[in-house]
Amino acid sequence: MSNKAICFVDMPFGKKPDLASGVEVDFDHIYEAAIRPAIEEAGLEPVRGDQERTGGIIQIPMFGRLLLSEYVVVDMTLANPNVFYEMGIRHTAKPFTTVPIFAAIHNIPFDVALVRSIPYNLDKGHLTDEDAAKLKEAILARLKEAINGPTSKDSPIFQLIPSFPAIDLPHEVTEIFQDQVRHCDEFRDRLAQARAKPSDQEREAALFGIEQSLGNLKVAQATVLVDLMLSYRDASAWGRMIALSDNFPDSLKSNIMVRQQRALALNRRNQPVDRDQALSIIEKLVKEKGGDPETFGILGRIHKDRYKELKKKGSIMAEAALDDAIDAYRKGFESDPRDYYPGVNAVTLLIQKGGEDALKEAQRLAPMVSFGVARRGGASSSDYWDLATVLELSVISEDWKMAVRVLPKLMASAKAAWMIQTTLDNLLLVKAVRDTAELNGIIPELQARFEELNG
Repeated sequence: MSNKAICFVDMPFGKKPDLASGVEVDFDHIYEAAIRPAIEEAGLEPVRGDQERTGGIIQIPMFGRLLLSEYVVVDMTLANPNVFYEMGIRHTAKPFTTVPIFAAIHNIPFDVALVRSIPYNLDKGHLTDEDAAKLKEAILARLKEAINGPTSKDSPIFQLIPSFPAIDLPHEVTEIFQDQVRHCDEFRDRLAQARAKPSDQEREAALFGIEQSLGNLKVAQATVLVDLMLSYRDASAWGRMIALSDNFPDSLKSNIMVRQQRALALNRRNQPVDRDQALSIIEKLVKEKGGDPETFGILGRIHKDRYKELKKKGSIMAEAALDDAIDAYRKGFESDPRDYYPGVNAVTLLIQKGGEDALKEAQRLAPMVSFGVARRGGASSSDYWDLATVLELSVISEDWKMAVRVLPKLMASAKAAWMIQTTLDNLLLVKAVRDTAELNGIIPELQARFEELNG
């Protein structure tokens, strides 16, 4: 199994009679002469179904292929109800990257005829060399169009309802992809070895070597690309994250998590216009998909960074940026109080803002944030962000006993310098209004761990 994106082929096998015309069609020859060569030339990995479908309930492996494959070619020649049902499942799961084909031996049903399909000719059920070449080129052109973008929605569902949510499932949900899952595990082992390098600079170089080994990123598996993107994030390689996402296929660029992470990287890199671009991405996500803790959390971080920059310059706009950050974090926490991350940031910034109303709001939110992180294990957790939240809440409430208890666990669980930097930034905001000896003892410890991870 390679790192190439999967193109699943949903079609009959062997020689099958077309009941409407009486013609016997050699589907194995069609696959070998046209479909498989087109997929391979497009740089994709062809996977053909291995089960006959004779009616009844479709088996789970078929659902898995239709839902999870990056690309699908569907042959509708026999007008089999099962095939139409399966294509309906695919069109519900993916807005694009589905290529329907059919032999022009009789008319296909009206509803399916409206779908953008590729017809091909048969000579008494056989695909001639000339027609095979034409079909191959037609499929190849459609696949290249889907790979290189800009994407064109081929699903009637997504054409009718632009905001219809795509299905995004992990490959582990179906046994049919276990070979691919094992291969992804091998790839993740390579990424883990790169992330284990002693400095961010070495980690970035090792990860870039892995990226170059993938070849054309447009035809790489989506899971591989996302794992690489997140590994760059762990190495604080913001520029690499952005450049990598620039080369994603359009179908992956539209993924919500990819858009969130691209905005995060732009905000962190913060070259000219980066922060404006990050803000535009997140605001568009909120408009399209509504709010969630991750999206609002990134929005809050953008405004918080704007606030710190404006405050450093002495700008009168700093207070407005602070209010925007508080508002974003508060919305993120209220959208799902189980996610404490936006909540603790809202509390920290409310304390930074000061004033009776802000401090009263901080006192209202703090117990709910504490409850949220306690449900995750609190100080007993091994997750960095759980421990960071416990530390920040302890500092805010001046529970120094708890702060000292959780600090070593937090530093041990930090795997990337940017994680420590995020916590440092929050504690420095608290220090600006509550400069205590205990906090002044904690901050150097975190700074030393940051420098260790940063190399």
